[in-house]
Amino acid sequence: MATKQNAKVAENNDQVEIRVPLLEKAKVAFEDDFVVKYRSGKNKGHQWILYLTTFVTVCGSFAFGSCIGFSSPIQSAITEDLNLTIAQFSLFGSILNFGAMIGAITSGRMADFTGRKGAMRVASSFCTAGWLAIYFAEGPLPLNFGRLATGFGMGVYSYVIPVFIAEIAPKHLRGALTTTSQLMIICGISFSFIVGTVITWRTLALTGIIPCAVLLLGLLIIPESPRWLAKYGDHGKFLMALQRLRGKEADISDEAAEIEDYIRKLEKLPQSKLMDLFQRRYLRSIIIGVGLMFTQQLGGINGVCFYVRDVFESAGFPSDTGTIIYACLQVAVTALGALVIDRAGRKPLLLVSASGLVVGCILTGLSFYLKTYEIALNVIPALAVSGILVYIGSFSIGMGAVPWVIMSEIFPLDIKGSAGSLATLANWSTSWAVSYTFNFLISWSSYGTYIIYGTINAISILFIILVVPETKGKTLEEIQTAINAS
Repeated sequence: MATKQNAKVAENNDQVEIRVPLLEKAKVAFEDDFVVKYRSGKNKGHQWILYLTTFVTVCGSFAFGSCIGFSSPIQSAITEDLNLTIAQFSLFGSILNFGAMIGAITSGRMADFTGRKGAMRVASSFCTAGWLAIYFAEGPLPLNFGRLATGFGMGVYSYVIPVFIAEIAPKHLRGALTTTSQLMIICGISFSFIVGTVITWRTLALTGIIPCAVLLLGLLIIPESPRWLAKYGDHGKFLMALQRLRGKEADISDEAAEIEDYIRKLEKLPQSKLMDLFQRRYLRSIIIGVGLMFTQQLGGINGVCFYVRDVFESAGFPSDTGTIIYACLQVAVTALGALVIDRAGRKPLLLVSASGLVVGCILTGLSFYLKTYEIALNVIPALAVSGILVYIGSFSIGMGAVPWVIMSEIFPLDIKGSAGSLATLANWSTSWAVSYTFNFLISWSSYGTYIIYGTINAISILFIILVVPETKGKTLEEIQTAINAS
């Protein structure tokens, strides 16, 4: 194999074609050439495959949102049709979290072993089987089996989708493209809320299969993650996948060389095990990733989200109107976050978001305090609604999506599977804990509940300032170097 790079330059109408031999690698048993084109010395690559790949991938996020939103609009109909008790329906609703925890535990290893596309195939298959089980259910057993299966798919989606998008995206688009995952989750939830009020619960279950089917078909044509291929797959396929994602005329030599160099450094390290996550060289990444998942959930989002109708009703505000405003605000503000994340940066968005959550908790808590002691009763509805809308708007601009973006960026490839599973499990377990304890806390003290959530969100501001790094505008390899050096 030649050790020097040969180049032939042919000029035709200011077009230059450079032949660059494939990067040398000991395990590669063949030699090939690949063509990188420039026009007048400028990169003319078109990234439509990147956007198509992102669209196909976030269909899984829409399926994720559909699973979350399914139980809310169909509670009375499904309880009546199948003669379910309150306890049986509560089990049906909560078992989703347990399925997601199982999916979270297995997602990292699965994505490493089968590839990112392989993990998404497994998740889509489980979700499809789960929706079919729910559609044909005539009793609680198949109903719970279906809910558990869709929960498993959600747990896998929640890890592999942001990781896959982060690995395929260029650094200047990574934040925006990864944030579209959260946007599609919100769209899926809103779709279930709205459509579930006009169609039967069995038909709503069938609609959950549609995004899964689009994802399964789309996976046949989109490329695998180049970084996964570089570490676990074929070197030639790695270069072809990267070229497809950047455009056939794009110069990928520098990016490919950076990824290759990083992979070579990883290969010199011993094979990582679960306990290796707590070694000193990985500890900061683990603290950042898991810490952000805790702060995202412990601030009370699932308690507020699941019982938002009750909050509006107790404040004397029409619950249907409030829920529609709530859903529309979530979609609009999450979309805004996707547009500005690569300009404003991850850390500023998190700080603005956490600060807004504190304000939202103060306003909502104050409304319940005034109601408890019957003070200024005429301002209570305005305070409660303002507090909830400030809370959800603040969560949507940063805390909703950014922790997942950062989680997909900060873990090195050799521990990404295990560390990502740990962070995802932390998210789902605290999600269940907040959902389970919310009613108990509200029964204890309605305003005290929001004081607790506001205090946790205030602590999260300190965590973000002191611990969380800014990852905007850096390649994944540059992020690893910066974290390890600090």
